[in-house]
Amino acid sequence: MPAIDFEARRTWFAGHLTGLHERGVAVTCVFDETNGEMAGFITLDPKTGHIDQLAAAPERWGARASDTLIADVKARAPGVLRLEVNQGNRRAVRFYEKHGFRRRAAGRNPSSGLKTWHYEWVAAQPLTRPASP
Repeated sequence: MPAIDFEARRTWFAGHLTGLHERGVAVTCVFDETNGEMAGFITLDPKTGHIDQLAAAPERWGARASDTLIADVKARAPGVLRLEVNQGNRRAVRFYEKHGFRRRAAGRNPSSGLKTWHYEWVAAQPLTRPASP
């Protein structure tokens, strides 16, 4: 999202992550196996299934860091995951749709004013077999 000045948001973002953590939101990081640098992270509210943040270092895009993180939260999800993504972030929209998230509604980010999409992923329900007579 080149239109967003992430450096200008650094202080806000650090406080935001602290606030999420204080409310019980889990922050999971994935690291590069060769140099130990953080490749990305994801947040998950284990009670609601809300993902507030998913980020991968630009040099790690396409290197499966985000795939690893999304697989991890799906395994820990309370049956459903929900998130919002900027409509203009086509790369992220494609990523979430590739991973089975379905668009549910449109919205607007209250901080930036950017238009968003609300997405949801629901865990597959195991097939149940009728009881034997």
